[in-house]
Amino acid sequence: MEYTKLGKTGATVSRVGYGGAAAGLKNYLHAFDPENTEDRRRIIASIEESLASGINYYDTAPAYGDGQSEAILGEALEGVKASGSYPLFLSTKIAYRQRGELRASLEASLKRLRRDRIDLLQIHGDSFKPEQTDDILSSGGMAEQMLRLKEEGLVGHIGFTSEDNNDAVYRLIRSGAFDTVQLCYNFIFQHPYEPSRPFGSLLEAEKAGMGILTMRTPTSGTFQRWIQMVNPGNTFDYTPALIQFVLSNPYVDVALMGMRDAEIVRSNVNICNDFEGRISLDELHSRYV
Repeated sequence: MEYTKLGKTGATVSRVGYGGAAAGLKNYLHAFDPENTEDRRRIIASIEESLASGINYYDTAPAYGDGQSEAILGEALEGVKASGSYPLFLSTKIAYRQRGELRASLEASLKRLRRDRIDLLQIHGDSFKPEQTDDILSSGGMAEQMLRLKEEGLVGHIGFTSEDNNDAVYRLIRSGAFDTVQLCYNFIFQHPYEPSRPFGSLLEAEKAGMGILTMRTPTSGTFQRWIQMVNPGNTFDYTPALIQFVLSNPYVDVALMGMRDAEIVRSNVNICNDFEGRISLDELHSRYV
């Protein structure tokens, strides 16, 4: 397994991260029910395989199945302190709408995760409006409340997630309040990184020394559905290339992936370990010969 430093957190983390959304969301991308005994068994087996493969970064959130993802990871990771000779790094989130009950949300997450401390607490956001960003960064806002929890030792680091590359993302990065950022970045959604200019939130996060996490690594099926639409007879598996595209970005620390089966874990780890599959993004974006 390939490892790297997660920005200014200083933590050593696996380049492949276990994405917990697929463990808790019913019928997300494929038929799945976290309350189904067999489906739950498969998830536990995939987490055990992840540990055996050296994956030490695990991502979840209360919103993933109303706590189901956290509960499953809590069961599978109970008592686990390390993977791949490095300390386990466990991350969860809190939604902006819960800003008035931040501590209660964290305590509920810790109970489901069977931990007395979390390595990373993130604001769970798809899009942040200007007034929400103002509120997060205001005196007594979420950023300040999260910092207090960090000072108390209940969380090791704080961050935020977003699907966007808008002004809110840049403001949150430049505030200096957060240790990490988790963004949507893949072959279809390249908006956080434009290397031919260059510009983008990935670059700004790197300048700020933040740990950079990316979600929807294999495009959450979007690329594959597009291929099926334009070339129904296609039989080529693009998944390795899509994963390698994200891992080829020098600013991406951890590429998160949902992995419901042990076999998918083994496949993704093998892809990560195939350094010959990496590409030069500068060459990819070159327009002149």
